[in-house]
Amino acid sequence: MRYIFYIRGAKMIPMSTPLRLTFLGTGTSQGVPVIGCDCAVCCSADLRDARLRTSAMIEVGDKRFVIDAGPDFRQQMLREGVSHVTAILLTHKHKDHIGGLDDVRALNFVDYPDAIHTVHIYGTKDSCECVRKDFDYAFCANPYRGVPQMELHEFGSEPFCIEGVEIVPIRGRHSRFEVTGFRIGRLAYLTDFKEIDEEEWRKLLGVDVLVVNALRFEPHDSHFSVAEALNLIEKVAPKKSYLTHMSHDIGLHCVANLRLPDGVEFAYDGLKIEI
Repeated sequence: MRYIFYIRGAKMIPMSTPLRLTFLGTGTSQGVPVIGCDCAVCCSADLRDARLRTSAMIEVGDKRFVIDAGPDFRQQMLREGVSHVTAILLTHKHKDHIGGLDDVRALNFVDYPDAIHTVHIYGTKDSCECVRKDFDYAFCANPYRGVPQMELHEFGSEPFCIEGVEIVPIRGRHSRFEVTGFRIGRLAYLTDFKEIDEEEWRKLLGVDVLVVNALRFEPHDSHFSVAEALNLIEKVAPKKSYLTHMSHDIGLHCVANLRLPDGVEFAYDGLKIEI
């Protein structure tokens, strides 16, 4: 039995509702190109090799969810023409995933003076505490004019709802840190995973599309390698899978993609998937 423990909005959206996934960024904490690097990937003219910090946008009907708001959040919102979001979901507290939250100010005031829109941020207790610490000026008793207006919502391990859309947290470990992935209907999105327990990956069974991080082909101590990501994909058996959170060590997109099995592709910034 599953329990919905947080509901904002009374009516559930049917899971048959089409989903749209946009990869806002597919790179690591340094992004690609890396500052000062002259490797073939960092110097590539292929736009698929230019990777902003990892983030994604999922649209369910007229609801729009952004997963993570790293240092490239402003650029990503401008590129996709975004002016309103239903919520921002945080995977964990690292700066490449929360560092751009100050830029929600623009979303607050896009309809000013007729309306001021508070941006709803969802994260674990640990992530929310970090947001409160890093952006303390937004949560103080007497904030100055123009601070980002954010409302934090903590979630645990149980599914929850946002405006009729069910969100299923998928818990894992990113080295010694906890990290959360999300399943929305027939789509699941995981990033910065290094370990996942059987109880958690079984929550992914039945998805049509699985997105999972793959830092590089060689093993890494805090992120899935390509082989580890493919191992999870094999167990879940989705119809289609995309790899994200890639470093320049992956190599050129046009070459690296040929090394993947059928049904699996390296994602790239701006890629849109209809589900």
